[in-house]
Amino acid sequence: MSTPVQLPFEQANVLQLAPGLRTLQSRGTVHRVRTPAGDEAWLVTGHAQVRQLLDDDRLSRSNPDPEAAKDGGAALLASLLGGFATDHARMRALLEPHFAPERMAELRPYVEKQTGQLLDELAGQQPPVDLREALALSLPIQVMCEWLGVPQEDKDKFGGWTQDAANVGDPVRSKQGLGGLFGYCKQLIADKRRNPGDDAISRICATEGITDDEVLGLTALLLFGGYETTVARIGTCVLLLLSNPEQWQALLDDPSLVPGAVEETLRMSMPNPHNGGMPRYAVTDFEIDGVTIRTGDFVLLNIIAANHDETAFAGPGRVDVTRDTADSLAFGYGAHHCVGAALARMQLQVVLTQLVARFPTMRLAVGVDELRLRHDTLIGGLVELPVTW
Repeated sequence: MSTPVQLPFEQANVLQLAPGLRTLQSRGTVHRVRTPAGDEAWLVTGHAQVRQLLDDDRLSRSNPDPEAAKDGGAALLASLLGGFATDHARMRALLEPHFAPERMAELRPYVEKQTGQLLDELAGQQPPVDLREALALSLPIQVMCEWLGVPQEDKDKFGGWTQDAANVGDPVRSKQGLGGLFGYCKQLIADKRRNPGDDAISRICATEGITDDEVLGLTALLLFGGYETTVARIGTCVLLLLSNPEQWQALLDDPSLVPGAVEETLRMSMPNPHNGGMPRYAVTDFEIDGVTIRTGDFVLLNIIAANHDETAFAGPGRVDVTRDTADSLAFGYGAHHCVGAALARMQLQVVLTQLVARFPTMRLAVGVDELRLRHDTLIGGLVELPVTW
């Protein structure tokens, strides 16, 4: 067996796959790598292979050795959160009604109002302004609070906990963040059982036969998954379009292209500074593209690389808001397709629609090469996004 390739690779700039990852992908679809923690793993980069394994019961999210916490915060977080959702099919069935189209339609006016208010504040500032600070950090917290029934005055607290929980460089901080998040959610659930309202947590609590531990796991997962990821994706979406002015102009000329622009920027996503992937563990021996995976092997499914696979998308590094993105794996695939995809899409569509309408001359205030990715968090995303208009 060849010597494992060391992860992560150095990033050329925030918009591109790392050169080392591109080179690796050109040589095949499954690769032996070594994580920053020193563990050997299989890195899967091919689109067809990642799609297959995302919906393959020969892989499990659960680490057979939780104490090992491979891949740092990523695996630790997956292990701790996964412990509250051992029955994936049942938990998914409990969540799906809360993301139904009618629920998203009910929430959309609130998202539009809050986005408008944040952009009012942005318009009153002297550019350049950090759009991440002015918009991306604020909107998802406000939306999650409204939808879940979390008091708005608590948004900064749980925002801090989720950021700590996602920290990949400090396991102690990650555990403390998760502890704070779970502790808060436990009290919130007790309050909802006593005084239910018209919100997602109250409706989940009202589900027949659901236990407090199940509600706790689902609530913490929704708070975490709905915040950090959306913050990062707002930055991704805007940066990709502003760095490709002809695509921004296409939206100015035809705002009906906004949904397609959201899907295309989600496909391209933001290169994760850790260059890893979604952690999985083999529960049996199997073969994928000529490579034998053994029981217990650590497997990383790199969705970003898969969405840049030339066999699936022609010119994958080119932004094209009219592209057919039906095969995008941005929200996973099959039984593990992200249940909250509709909420993320809706927020991104509202943000992009209002930005294009109100700030048609918006542009980057610095060169792309001056932008940096966050290395301290599982989700990645930008450190800042300076814009002017």
